[in-house]
Amino acid sequence: MTSYVDWRLRGPGVDLCNCDYGCPCQFNALPTHDGCEAAVGFHIVVGHFGKVRLDNLHVACTFAWPGPIHEGHGQCQPFIDERATAEQRQALLTILSGQEQEPTAFFAIFASTLETLHEPQFLPVEVHTDRAALTASIRVPGLIDGRVEPIRNPMDGAVHRVSLLLPEGFEFGEADCASATFDTWGAIALSHTGTNALLYELHMGPHGIIRA
Repeated sequence: MTSYVDWRLRGPGVDLCNCDYGCPCQFNALPTHDGCEAAVGFHIVVGHFGKVRLDNLHVACTFAWPGPIHEGHGQCQPFIDERATAEQRQALLTILSGQEQEPTAFFAIFASTLETLHEPQFLPVEVHTDRAALTASIRVPGLIDGRVEPIRNPMDGAVHRVSLLLPEGFEFGEADCASATFDTWGAIALSHTGTNALLYELHMGPHGIIRA
């Protein structure tokens, strides 16, 4: 059995992508459009990698795949909180790379679909979520501007609440659906309005989701 570094990340996460609300990926279906494009962020409220503490750091990534994610050939650009020390930066990049996680767990699965990993950027990263209000944001000055608001009833503008329950999910077990507007620049340039957003609690370790 492979031995992994003991690590854990816990805190609110948000995914913004170019698919319709709910995202077909969550139903083992093909993407709404030909490819997948996304901006993802999370705020680590509590975390560690071995003896390196990762509390209160923010991380974001932009992604693009030419087709469905499982077909690979994707690219990613990571953005790590500039407040992170050299040890914390290395720890977070190691986690994102999937090197210290089982092959069937979230970060390892996503890393296996990437063909190009752009140079990580160490900048001010801010990820904020409010699941009760169905709002969130991912911001890296000049590189990511992502905003989340509730899905609205087209007739009267009322907030439309929808949640996903995935008992065997590998990124999260439950998520709230919302509406995303996001623009990204840099190595991966994206622009989408009124597309899918998912708000969830990230709780992850070397063996995947920590469900306890």
